[in-house]
Amino acid sequence: MKGTLTRTAAALLALGLTCAPALAADEIKIGFLTTLSGPGASLGSDVRDGFKLALTHSGDKLGGLPVKLDVVDDQQNPQTGRQTVERFLKRDKVDLVTGVVFSNVLLPVLPGILQANVPYLSVNTGPRDYAGEKCDPNFFAVAWQNEDIPAAMGKFATDKGYKRVAMIAPNYPGGRESLDGFKRLYKGEIVEEIYTKLGQLDYAAELATIRVAKPDAVFFFLPGGMGVNFIKQFDGAGLNKQMALLAPGFSADEDTIKAVGESIVGLYNSSQWAADLDNPANKRFVADFVKTYGRTPTMYAAQAYDTALLIDSAVKKVGGKIEDHAAFQKALKAADFQSVRGKFSFNNNQYPIHDLYMREVYKTADGKITNKTVSTVVQGYKDPFAGECKMGG
Repeated sequence: MKGTLTRTAAALLALGLTCAPALAADEIKIGFLTTLSGPGASLGSDVRDGFKLALTHSGDKLGGLPVKLDVVDDQQNPQTGRQTVERFLKRDKVDLVTGVVFSNVLLPVLPGILQANVPYLSVNTGPRDYAGEKCDPNFFAVAWQNEDIPAAMGKFATDKGYKRVAMIAPNYPGGRESLDGFKRLYKGEIVEEIYTKLGQLDYAAELATIRVAKPDAVFFFLPGGMGVNFIKQFDGAGLNKQMALLAPGFSADEDTIKAVGESIVGLYNSSQWAADLDNPANKRFVADFVKTYGRTPTMYAAQAYDTALLIDSAVKKVGGKIEDHAAFQKALKAADFQSVRGKFSFNNNQYPIHDLYMREVYKTADGKITNKTVSTVVQGYKDPFAGECKMGG
């Protein structure tokens, strides 16, 4: 009998069917798909650089594991994104995917990632669909839900007494959901709701429409080069003397400030992060980003840095055993890291619970144009769709 049991155990061992605990992985493979060309290239560059700085801070490892990071340009093209993701999943067998800036790229590639049972950590966009009924244990919105930051600006506009507001955004999911977010907490009248082509750079017709509408303020969501051109043309048309200009933080961030110059001074913009937030993690991040890259970080860089810190914390929590998928998911959801934005946790839908701030572009005594935090608009903000998600808290 003893011999039979010994032979059975040996057979099971040979087949790999024993119940031995999972061993720590040799490395963590990350597919990093982002925009490194075209009008959105500066955004993808900041995402890449923020993530890489976190790797440097953790000794080029995450949770003690060496990192195999494959950075690929999606060219802001969904088809390019699909092809790359297919390679990540089928050939490279990545452990997770991250890096996408634009929702028009993310939404077409995300179902394949989730169906492959691979975690996706969003460094930027937080689409409405996956905050509610389509929430998924493999999807983590590390940055924000698309409505969060515009909602803070809607509340701010109400508090400032702007009775009539015009809005403009590109006609793609991120743009539409951003304007929905502004409307959610704004109590005044929307006199114009204008949608443009994604990547549009000439706004003469739209500015003419806004001039006729005569709003008290204009809220715009135009990432990257789109926002740069819009602000310059808004100023050139003299509309800055007739109405206030309001923006989400990513349309008044350091890249935009550098490109626009003096005319952006005074612009209010809402954000979940600011370079002057007083916490140790943020001070280290900002100082070392400037030292490493020679420029002040943007929200995009901060969000990607947080994403790497989250991965680092989760890998540590599972002792490097990332093959234990359920344990790794649970460790990611715990969000046991010090975010550069301050307080941070995941709601039941794995979208952030965080404070939202108001920043103002100003000129320092030595002539530098940058943002400063002027108030906390909302504390512990939760997106409005979490109740539709059936995952537990």
